[in-house]
Amino acid sequence: MSFGMDRATIELGGRRALDEVDLEVTTGEITAVIGADGAGKSTVARIMAGLLGPDSGTIRRPHPDSIGYQPEAGGTWADLTVMENLSFVASAHGIGPGSGRLKELLAVTGLETAGERLAGALSGGMRQKLAVAMAMLPRPEMTVLDEPTTGLDPVSRGELWGLLARVAGEGTAVLVTSSYLNEAERASHVVVLDEGHVLAAGTAESIRASFPGELGVTGAPPTEGVPSWRRGNTWRVWAPEGGLPSGARATAPDLGDVVIAAALARREP
Repeated sequence: MSFGMDRATIELGGRRALDEVDLEVTTGEITAVIGADGAGKSTVARIMAGLLGPDSGTIRRPHPDSIGYQPEAGGTWADLTVMENLSFVASAHGIGPGSGRLKELLAVTGLETAGERLAGALSGGMRQKLAVAMAMLPRPEMTVLDEPTTGLDPVSRGELWGLLARVAGEGTAVLVTSSYLNEAERASHVVVLDEGHVLAAGTAESIRASFPGELGVTGAPPTEGVPSWRRGNTWRVWAPEGGLPSGARATAPDLGDVVIAAALARREP
């Protein structure tokens, strides 16, 4: 089973937040929507969670009771304990304390010993795990998580992605948004947004393979008019039609290079 959007367009605050965006979220898989601030990631998440409707296009999503949602703000109540947060959400879905689901989620998230701690006193990683657990509680058909790894250290991010893989393994369709391009490697399907437009979509491998032309590396800025961008102490030089400039050493593009080149191409007049 799959959910998603077809040619979804919406204007917010006088600007086009999404422009004919296509998206597919499949049961048992993770779809990652990647982009910088203002790219449209949260708009996608809110539409898929049923909080917004597009101005045009088609949205395919399960019944609202079968959608788990974690907003960008985190989705936990800081002045409630871990168990109180879970119990409140459980009661809203008619899940009794004797079902065992709360205890199961505490074990899955590693929060067994934190049940009586206030959510506001948890570390960033633990608080995000709690938010994911709350979204998982009703065993939804689709879980939507808006930037759950923002601000987390690399270890906590890795642990959270392991938890998302477990959510997908339960048969849930998982949609996660992120500003971290390297997280695309962990997803089954990737959609890269830029100012509401889809720059690239597919598996991380297929997106890398879609790079047009040749990519080179130089130690100094290239001549004016050559598409280029800085990476660390070197410069990437892009020849869309092939034929790198003199002094450029050919290199294989990574996902970041593909996205930058696609953004440059979209902005060309």
